[in-house]
Parts: sequence; C-alpha cells; structure tokens
Amino acid sequence: MTPELLAFILQAKLHTYASGGDGSERNLPDGGHEMLWAAEDWSYRDVYYGYNPFAGEEMIWQSGKAVWMMNYYGRVASEEVTPQEVYAFLQKAMQKVGPEAPYRGPLLHLEGDFEYRDENRGDPDGFHGVERIYFRGRQVYELMYHGGILA
Repeated sequence: MTPELLAFILQAKLHTYASGGDGSERNLPDGGHEMLWAAEDWSYRDVYYGYNPFAGEEMIWQSGKAVWMMNYYGRVASEEVTPQEVYAFLQKAMQKVGPEAPYRGPLLHLEGDFEYRDENRGDPDGFHGVERIYFRGRQVYELMYHGGILA
C-alpha cells in the first residue's frame, strides 16, 4: 500500500461515517445508503444496506481505477441498549482509526459503560477482522470485515 492510499483511506473514513456522514450521505433508489468523499484524483464510496443488521462495501478509486475495497456485515444483538446508542458510540470509536490498521476503529476504545475492541489479521493489502462493542462488560454488537488491494 502506498503512503498516498493510506492517507486517503484515513481521510475518507474521517469525513464520512465517523463524522456522522459529514453531509455526504444519501439514500439510493434500491434502499441503500451511500457516503462519498473525494480529493484530487482519489474517490471513496461506502454503500450499506439495512440498519440492524446491516451490510456494506467501501471502495476506493484512483484516477477512475478501483484500487482498494472492504466488505462488512454487522448487527446489534442486545435488549440492554438500542442500536442508536451503539452506533453513536461506534462513530466515536471510528474517529480514532489509525494508520496501523485503517479498517475500522482502534484496537481499543473506552467511554462510559461502552468498550470497543477490534481484532484483525493481515495488513492493508489483504486483511480480515472482527470489531465488537461491549456494554457493561457484555457484548452487544459485532461486525465482520475483510478486504484489500485490488491493483
């Protein structure tokens, strides 16, 4: 992975879901939701379907050529907290995405009664992982993801 691609991945994530959509989210005619971000000759698209559960795909293009992607599937499985509460905490964790693992959030993020954990294998060229959220020590959310370089 080039340093430019890595920098763009981090920038795109911080300007889309992690920021609450940054005004870039729109509803698609097929029921999906799309968030877009672009800078110079790079473009990013995150499309997801559903609410709980949900599934989606992130794609990055450079000069119109697909170069990186990630698929994901997640759900809240708890009566203790609402999906809205979990997703609000998830957005805060996603704001901490870093260059060592630019897929979802940090390895660990704590806030109040919530705990975010990410476990992943591989590197940005080819990876898979699972993120989990715990509320008062009990798992309430899980998301599986995988992806990597296309070019």
